[in-house]
Amino acid sequence: MRGGGATAVTKHFNLPHLTARRRALRKNLPKAEAILWKRLSKKQLLGLKFRRQYSVDQYIVDFYCPELKLAVEIDGESHIGDADLGYDRRREDHIKEFGITFLRFPSTDVYANLDGVLQAISEGATRLLQQRREA
Repeated sequence: MRGGGATAVTKHFNLPHLTARRRALRKNLPKAEAILWKRLSKKQLLGLKFRRQYSVDQYIVDFYCPELKLAVEIDGESHIGDADLGYDRRREDHIKEFGITFLRFPSTDVYANLDGVLQAISEGATRLLQQRREA
């Protein structure tokens, strides 16, 4: 597992060469991500700070809670094909090497069941908080 002190943070997280891309993604959020961001921003979920379009190595995750090392991904139509699923799996496996927990939801769930998505994120975050307390 990767991770550790300040060096790991500067070497693998929010890399400067991805700043423009992260900024562009934030300015052009897909509708499902914009809906979810309205509910995750400003510490509305369990008082946790989430960031949007946060990079881990060469990959950018939709939402990230640094305190819990929790990534949340919203999959739109671009994630449907077999090639995309393979890419998503490799990407997720790489990000998990940093000790990051991954939650993934289809955009249709955000539209049809936002409360359920928020509940699942809350439950995942609560499990991580409990694990931290027990460690």
